[in-house]
Amino acid sequence: MNQFSSIFGQILQIFSKREFYEAVRETKSEKGAKGFTSWGQFVAMFFCQLGQARSLREICGGLASCLGKLKHLGIEDAPSRSTLSYANEKRPWQLYQKVFYQLLAKCQAIAPGKKFRFKNKLFSLDASLIELCVSLFDWATYRQTKGAVKLHLLLDHDGYLPVFAHITEGSVHEINIARGLSFPKGSIVVADRGYTDYKLFARWTCQGVFFVTRQKRNAQYKIIERRSVPEHRNIRKDQIITFQGHLAQKKYPYPLRRIEVWDEEKKETIVLITNHLSFGSTTIASTYKDRWQIEIFFKTIKQNLKIKTFVGTSPNALMIQIWTALIAVLILKYLKFKSRFAWSISNLVAMLRYNLFTYRDLWAWIDSPYEVPPIIPTGEQLALEF
Repeated sequence: MNQFSSIFGQILQIFSKREFYEAVRETKSEKGAKGFTSWGQFVAMFFCQLGQARSLREICGGLASCLGKLKHLGIEDAPSRSTLSYANEKRPWQLYQKVFYQLLAKCQAIAPGKKFRFKNKLFSLDASLIELCVSLFDWATYRQTKGAVKLHLLLDHDGYLPVFAHITEGSVHEINIARGLSFPKGSIVVADRGYTDYKLFARWTCQGVFFVTRQKRNAQYKIIERRSVPEHRNIRKDQIITFQGHLAQKKYPYPLRRIEVWDEEKKETIVLITNHLSFGSTTIASTYKDRWQIEIFFKTIKQNLKIKTFVGTSPNALMIQIWTALIAVLILKYLKFKSRFAWSISNLVAMLRYNLFTYRDLWAWIDSPYEVPPIIPTGEQLALEF
């Protein structure tokens, strides 16, 4: 008898059924449901991400073609297109948000630490547009001829895990989401120039939260101290400043650190400001450089998962698909953390797609993907007659 189900079945076992159905009860996602369970819907949408299905037809057809293997996934039959479409339109997307945070806790428990020596938590904050066809998604108007939603994300540099996600219409400015966030005391938040808000920076400073961002080009300031810069590094200036503009000084009356960094690749000077006055200038510059990881995250999710084309056009269906993509990213991160093989996310996605319904020991396979042979399902062997 086989010791293992399919790789897809073993991945689904990472999710706690008890926690999943607790979330089902909290969100009332099966209120009035008949037959088709929330777990069945989740399995179908998760298959959409890992199997790279491009439509409801491919999701339902792909599952139906593996009919003998569906019991390992916790479902009896593949859903019909109309059933899955109706569920995506009507069942609350908040269920998938709760599943995301349940899985996040498991990932954080095994995530490696950040590459910096300091003990402060390091976060990157950014947002990315997901463009939509305005004729199909008429509710997501972004500009006169364009539709879009915006994915706001907070990335923890311990394992580069997304610890907060929020989806809005494309016209919502990212600073509005940042104002609603809170951070542990001592945290360092790295953001680009679009998050410049002196009132918000003052609040973070009062709360003991540090920030690193780029200085606005038209900022007026007064230098109150010049610090020495390290030799043979890309630091040009290290200064303590205060704002001179009346409104800026009123909103942010505290001293700031201004650091000029030479970017050799772009052949330009980057001007950073931070309220952290004790770290070395090279450390401050390195934290801002590491902010690029959130750009890599957005690029990874858009290129490797189903987040640019959608299988439903309602707001609820779109939210479900995006949250399922974020869940899939966490699963990929979880497998990477557990593996001894040097996976890239894109390679792992591709290899999983080819092996979703093969019978292999998942944990042996992610360590040695090219050496673990498939397991042939056992059963009554046909007798050969001569």
